Amino acid sequence: MKVNPYLERIKAGPVKENSLEELSKLQYQHMLHVPFENLDVMHHVPIPLDVEVYYKKVVLNHRGGFCYELNGLFHWLLQSLGFSCQLASATINRPDGTWARSGSHACTIVMLDQPYLVDVGFGDSARSPLSLTGEIHEDISGTYRVKKVETHIYDVERQQVGDDAWDTIYRLDTKPMNLKDFAAACVFNQKSMHSPFTQKEIVTLATLEGRVTLSGNVLTITRHGVKQQQTISEEERPYVLEKYFQIGDSPLPR
Repeated sequence: MKVNPYLERIKAGPVKENSLEELSKLQYQHMLHVPFENLDVMHHVPIPLDVEVYYKKVVLNHRGGFCYELNGLFHWLLQSLGFSCQLASATINRPDGTWARSGSHACTIVMLDQPYLVDVGFGDSARSPLSLTGEIHEDISGTYRVKKVETHIYDVERQQVGDDAWDTIYRLDTKPMNLKDFAAACVFNQKSMHSPFTQKEIVTLATLEGRVTLSGNVLTITRHGVKQQQTISEEERPYVLEKYFQIGDSPLPR
């Protein structure tokens, strides 16, 4: 595995220093160029906890992935560049207010002048590092803050445009994790009928103006908060994957 091809994959230039500015650039570029997607899960292609497999899939074969793949690989990149960082776990808060499987989401904590949450494997989420101090961060996807609940535990909250309420996206546990610690969760998210990733294909990518998402056979393009949806046919699917997500006609082989 090499750093430079990875940086080229996300269209990021050389990293000059281990700073918040450089970290922010890396996260932003990653989210603009690497989609969050579950195509392997839906096509029963096993996803191991192996960053070398992720490197081949994401960097060499121009694919995306879900949290273990994207945050696991990005964590490797940051370490290779000299950043002090660790993997961490989180529990997703579903739209209906219930909690998903405990600790099943993988994300990254980067230590600079203070700890920052960095997540390139959640889909529609903050595009730059979030301080754990409660400081408010705003970008085109919403307004975010990280609020302390108790020792090591924080709620990552988002405020939608035009809404004063804060919604919890997930509950973060900052204790250090290794990729292998997510073994049971990774199997669950690939195999269980209760996993959100086994229900239908989902491919989503941040854009300069918003986001583009293919969910099942519905393509949603969001520009500056305005959504446009259209239903696509099976025949149109390869074209849509290539045009909007740069995923080739045969997305399964790595």
